[in-house]
Amino acid sequence: MQFTTEHEAVARTVKRFIEDEVNPHVDEWEEAGIFPAHEVFRKLGQLGMLGLSKPEEYGGGGLDYSFEMVMAEAMGVCQAGGVPLAIGVQMNMATPALARFGSDALRREFLVPAITGEQVACIGVSEPGAGSDVASIRTTARKDGDDYVISGTKLWITSGTQADWMCCLANTSDGLAHRNKSLIIVPLKSKGVQIEKKIRKIGMHSSDTAQIFLDEVRVPQRNLIGEEGKGFTYQMVQFQEERLYGAAGVLQVLDRTIDETIDYTRQRKIFGRPVLDNQVVHFRLAELKTEVEALRALTYRAAELYIGGGDVTALASMAKLKAGRLAREVTDSCLQFWGGMGFAWESSVSRTYRDMRLLSIGGGADEVMLGIICKKLGTLPKE
Repeated sequence: MQFTTEHEAVARTVKRFIEDEVNPHVDEWEEAGIFPAHEVFRKLGQLGMLGLSKPEEYGGGGLDYSFEMVMAEAMGVCQAGGVPLAIGVQMNMATPALARFGSDALRREFLVPAITGEQVACIGVSEPGAGSDVASIRTTARKDGDDYVISGTKLWITSGTQADWMCCLANTSDGLAHRNKSLIIVPLKSKGVQIEKKIRKIGMHSSDTAQIFLDEVRVPQRNLIGEEGKGFTYQMVQFQEERLYGAAGVLQVLDRTIDETIDYTRQRKIFGRPVLDNQVVHFRLAELKTEVEALRALTYRAAELYIGGGDVTALASMAKLKAGRLAREVTDSCLQFWGGMGFAWESSVSRTYRDMRLLSIGGGADEVMLGIICKKLGTLPKE
């Protein structure tokens, strides 16, 4: 990708925002298990950062997806992964299908306030029995008059305790699993919506995660995104942006972790000399830095193809797979070099180690990415 002064301006704006408005509070938010999403999102919306690639007529920037990638990478300066995760859900997981396929009225009602930050959005795909296996969701939406009546359970909902609305994937017919699903906007203050307490996680503590029960929830049929029965296809499109965002978002986090480890091992002494002076340490850090640069090249290539309208299913899956595995490798190796301090709860490498573990699970587990890549390669066994 070719970066311009406009890209650099976005990166500077995002980094300054994180350093001024987020990092001073992340320890408090991590301890509380939640951050004030409406407050943070409104400030980002005022800066024009929540809709960089969304249509201008709905308050977006009308820019290409490279600007989203720049923003995702710049947010790596955040000292906790939970806040960038929630921002990513708002920009790249809950709203892409709405922006691309939603009616004008639906976009004005829900996309506009998501871009300004006046409303918080969440994505409702995963369920207790269907995470990466999207085709197996059991939530239903049956027609009754002018409404859909929705029943089911959604799990692992990022920002679920604060969100104003959900982009919900539900079965709208009894047809084939890939053709019977639809995406529907569900206002979360609707009667029949029950939001359970935050789910405790080993990482991403500042991002609240909920289980949401939908019991005969009535939603106007006009809240349907695009065509009925196309929800699975629309969700696969959203997944591409989610996976590219995830890969880009980890780059600067890993750079920062390596840099912090270099500084720490230069100061930490064992047997009378800095830990960094051991060849096994500085060689390993050089190797990890090389791997991060390789991931950056793969991610940029996938993004460039996506911007050009190409099919990035394989490349985005490769980038997501590599990002998740490398995040585990880098943080584990660096934590080891920190010794006992790496195992301490309050150390930065400890938090990053815990936060980054999610990347190999959320948005499609590593094994799902491998299955997608194999399908594109034509190496799966014939049934």
